[in-house]
Amino acid sequence: MRSDYCGNVSENDLDQTVELCGWCHRRRDHGGVIFIDLRDREGIVQVVFDPDTPETFSIAESVRNEYVLRVKGRVRPRPEGTENPDMATGKIEVLGLELEILNRAETPPFMIDDNDVSEENRLRYRYIDLRRDDMQMRLRMRARITHRLREFLEEHGFLDIETPMLTRATPEGARDYLVPSRTHEGAFFALPQSPQLFKQLLMMSGFDRYYQIVRCFRDEDLRADRQPEFTQLDIEMSFVDEEGVMGLMEGLVRDVFTHVLETPLPDPFPRMSHAEAISRYGSDKPDLRIPLELVDVGDLMQDVEFKVFAGPANDPNGRVAALRLPQGSKLTRKEIDDYTAYVGIYGAKGLAYIKVNEVTKGREGLQSPILKFLPDEVVQAILERSGAQDGDLIFFGADKASIVNEALGALRVKLGHDQGLLEHGWRPLWVVDFPMFEKDEQSPRWQALHHPFTAAIADHNDLLETDPGACLSRAYDMVLNGSEIGGGSIRIHQPEIQQKVFRLLGINEQEAEDKFGFLVTALKYGCPPHGGMAFGLDRMVMLMTGASSIRDVMAFPKTQTASCMLTSAPAPVSDAQLREIGVRLRKPPQGASPHPGEK
Repeated sequence: MRSDYCGNVSENDLDQTVELCGWCHRRRDHGGVIFIDLRDREGIVQVVFDPDTPETFSIAESVRNEYVLRVKGRVRPRPEGTENPDMATGKIEVLGLELEILNRAETPPFMIDDNDVSEENRLRYRYIDLRRDDMQMRLRMRARITHRLREFLEEHGFLDIETPMLTRATPEGARDYLVPSRTHEGAFFALPQSPQLFKQLLMMSGFDRYYQIVRCFRDEDLRADRQPEFTQLDIEMSFVDEEGVMGLMEGLVRDVFTHVLETPLPDPFPRMSHAEAISRYGSDKPDLRIPLELVDVGDLMQDVEFKVFAGPANDPNGRVAALRLPQGSKLTRKEIDDYTAYVGIYGAKGLAYIKVNEVTKGREGLQSPILKFLPDEVVQAILERSGAQDGDLIFFGADKASIVNEALGALRVKLGHDQGLLEHGWRPLWVVDFPMFEKDEQSPRWQALHHPFTAAIADHNDLLETDPGACLSRAYDMVLNGSEIGGGSIRIHQPEIQQKVFRLLGINEQEAEDKFGFLVTALKYGCPPHGGMAFGLDRMVMLMTGASSIRDVMAFPKTQTASCMLTSAPAPVSDAQLREIGVRLRKPPQGASPHPGEK
């Protein structure tokens, strides 16, 4: 029906006859001459209709925004002085010779070039929203990114192998989405949170290098960078160690940035231990574009009379840390109060501070409500350790280490953005040497920090029984500008070690057999050393396109309540369907919210 895309018509086509299809982006009637901006996925071209072709001109008069059109016309230069340098096709126009309305359109719920549309309306009329330039750009770039990822992996010997969507529920991680089985009454499938076990089984099957761009499902609380269903680039390799996996995955990311954004990334990526990242930045995914760091001052506070500081300083699980904001003394009391409220979101009970007016004057050159509680030598040591200079502001966190890390880590990022400290560019980072386990705050049992199939570093297997908290894993995360875009590990490939980890996690032999028996059995039949990684594709595309949410790089995302505004899903189903799968609904409590599909 067409000879080319609208956005591809150029000066090379002058005096040529073209046939174009698309949507009417805008129609303008200039007293006897009608202009229609015709739009398709490649761009917009201006089509001109004049009264010399009365039948075609009459049709053009009836065209409205978003009508679907087919145009036949001749390419000609725009008259001098009417060129549009902001358009790729701004030097030419098409003289319309024939016009066909393929479909009429009602007035859309919002204009395509309106940037002030509520997200609810954008998601409800997603097919309209997706016509907008920025959405077209993001999804086209997503396609380019996935294409290049596939090319790189296949050039390096990886096989694209699909794993099941219907599997069994897992005991670790987020809640599963469950699917009742009609043919096995009372039994349920689960949608996969990741293909973790299947990709390990593929390594045991001898395929050596596997990848898959795969949909995953997690029934968890949502944020801007999370969705109930998301896309993962899943990778696994045999006969490798950490260096082998990390080196190739670093090359993969560097390659896609070079080909898609034409932007070089550092070679090699810097590395940082998990302990150092937490100590310096309060986060295991630090944004290195922000030149602010946390400094431990707990040892200085152990003997002060100020219990707010002394208590955590003397608690093995506590932390007292300082965060210096250069030239931060200009902050008003209201701004400081706002930051205090902000860290309260993360459990902090307050936000102590010292304004540094003149360092050389010592205590006399400082302003703070807490100075009266601190001896001169402690104040001086804080100034020296934090590197304070005239005009700076020092914030303090004092509480359980987890609260201080989370609160000051988040404050560090917010200050960086609010105070214009964010450096330009891409700052990738490998975070390594993660603890293998962490304590469950609700019970005395241990939890796997990543997942229970992660191997311990070379000489730490003995610690599995003697000191699990000191055991470090062979895990590694790739961080980019403060977002974790991928994570992986070397896996356990020895059945006795895997059983030992299960026992440590409180999974007894019967439970391990019920839930993971197929994996443990497979380990006994010749499992190679193997490891891999998974990248959050949505998050990677979000960063590369400059979008603020992964919803803006997914064609049909869910809301933050895990519902679809477009299709009104989830929705009730008929009693007959429920009977068929052996499910009976409990009566909802009074006042409960209706299903998204109910009116």
